[in-house]
This record gives sequence, C-alpha cells and structure tokens, in this order.
Amino acid sequence: MEELSNVADNLKLLGDKTRLAMLSLLKEREWCVCEFVAIFEISQPAISQHLRKLKAQGIVKENKRGQWVYYSLNIADKPYIQAVLDQMPDSKTILSSLNKEQINAVCE
Repeated sequence: MEELSNVADNLKLLGDKTRLAMLSLLKEREWCVCEFVAIFEISQPAISQHLRKLKAQGIVKENKRGQWVYYSLNIADKPYIQAVLDQMPDSKTILSSLNKEQINAVCE
C-alpha cells in the first residue's frame, strides 16, 4: 500500500496547473528558477515552493551553478508521470499560451 500512497501523492502534485506546466517544460530541457519566475510571473519563493514539493517526491532533481539552481526531470522510475507528460503540449505551445514566446531571464 505504500507504493499506492506514493503514486497518489505524486499525482496530486500534477493536479496543480503551475507544477504541471513546469514539468511539461522540463520534458525538453532543464530550466533555472529565474526562468520559471519570468515565465509564470510569480515570486521566486513561490516558484521555489513548487519545485521543493516536486523535489521532495523525487520528480525533479536540482543542479546548482553559482547562485542559480537548475531543475530537470527525474522520472525514470515513474512511468505513470511520463504517461501524463506525454499527453501535454510542447514547451513552445505552453509558452505561447502564457504569452511568453521570449524568455528574458537574468540567470547568468
């Protein structure tokens, strides 16, 4: 039953539109926290909270470079999440829906 509980917890995280969009963007490449701030137009602490929840469940992994943290998917052992993400639009479509064709982040 523990595995069922973990799957349920992971799928609950996908129920949030922002987290689902983040994971969909992460299908194609890693992203920096500062880029997510620019894309979603919410505060850095709010973005970090979303990513902290995803990291706690092992859905994303982080890579620190200087003061910035880059995130990538970590779902090799979670095929049910991959199945959900396979149904999601590509990053260009997601960014377009958010009126973010060009991301002007200051990560470097």
